Amino acid sequence: MTTEIAEHHRKPPSALVFMTRAFLPSAGLPRDGGLPRIVQYWAGLRIDAGRVAACERATGLGSVDGVSILFPHVLGFRLQMAALTHPAFPLPIWNALQVRNRLVRLRHIDLEDTCDLETRVGGHRLSEKGVEIDLVSRLSHGSRSCWESVVTYFYRGHFEGERSERIAASAPDLSAASIVDRFRMPKGGGWAFGRLTGDYNGIHNWNWYARRLGFPGAFSHPQRVAGMCLARLQGPRSEVQTLDLWLKGPVFYGADVILSAIRDDRGLTFGLALEGDERTAIAGEWRATAELGD
Repeated sequence: MTTEIAEHHRKPPSALVFMTRAFLPSAGLPRDGGLPRIVQYWAGLRIDAGRVAACERATGLGSVDGVSILFPHVLGFRLQMAALTHPAFPLPIWNALQVRNRLVRLRHIDLEDTCDLETRVGGHRLSEKGVEIDLVSRLSHGSRSCWESVVTYFYRGHFEGERSERIAASAPDLSAASIVDRFRMPKGGGWAFGRLTGDYNGIHNWNWYARRLGFPGAFSHPQRVAGMCLARLQGPRSEVQTLDLWLKGPVFYGADVILSAIRDDRGLTFGLALEGDERTAIAGEWRATAELGD
């Protein structure tokens, strides 16, 4: 049995530490395709009202019943960064592309609650184009699980090992969606949102850096874009909720965007696109159910 590699935190994991670790060489995915059992634990995490307010200022997304389904993902993103930059993790974080999120709120999370959060390296799937790796997180208050997530990262390349036959859930069809809102993305705010997530990647802060990587300019953190979408939608009011997100492309600062949605028996399906671009930059499904697996 593979030994668990655990790191324990009593405060938010330091961005300086995991950004420094990001420059260390990576060993590469083993031939057997196995991954180390890396686990990040953050004990005594407090749902601080100041951080909740900062997130609401950045996105417009608040909550009438404590904490939104998105907020633990924002606050706990540092654990994902710590896992992906751990010296035992075999692939460089610079090649990681966040492609899907499944967030599940199991019960209300109150402001000022003290919780425990863990993030662990989960399953992975090899394909002809690369490998998908899941990071699985769980937020608990005492003995009760309050919130869970599966965040999937994609690494492009050819990797040895058996190809998976599992097919990931496709992004929803939005051809029948109606326009909910048109708005313009803020022209900045990457540093402020980075203080919440610990993600100070230059693509969220500097146009010149983003252009060096082939983008037209700097763009917003995907969690912030998702929050701006949710703030403009009438989502489920239930205690239990599931939010699936498909991250398809960047949403640039200052861009004009169109938010569209469909409401049906399953809940709310939505998508955000850049004005003049038929492609969806971010798509989602928001439902009043707890769906923990695919």
